[in-house]
Amino acid sequence: MTGRVSVEDVKRIAELANLELTPEESGPMLHDLNAILEYVAQLNELDTAGVTPLAQVGELPGAGGVSVLRKDERVAGLGRADVMAQAPETDQAFFKVPKVIER
Repeated sequence: MTGRVSVEDVKRIAELANLELTPEESGPMLHDLNAILEYVAQLNELDTAGVTPLAQVGELPGAGGVSVLRKDERVAGLGRADVMAQAPETDQAFFKVPKVIER
């Protein structure tokens, strides 16, 4: 990864996360974000061509070494009318929700 996080990036990320960082907190945050990007760059250099993808890192306890995850099968979803009938407020096409972000 060639990109590095700048002070402006930290300010923008904090704004998007609705965080108020002091100048004393911005420095360590800048360092931590760049350290994460450097670590991801190291991981990207690994050869994973022969590695089988995993659904999870370890086996589930009590499974006896057998995966107990359900099969990934397509099932019918709820229809819009059924969902909207249960919503507290709707216009029959979308949910109506109160405004929660003030800027």
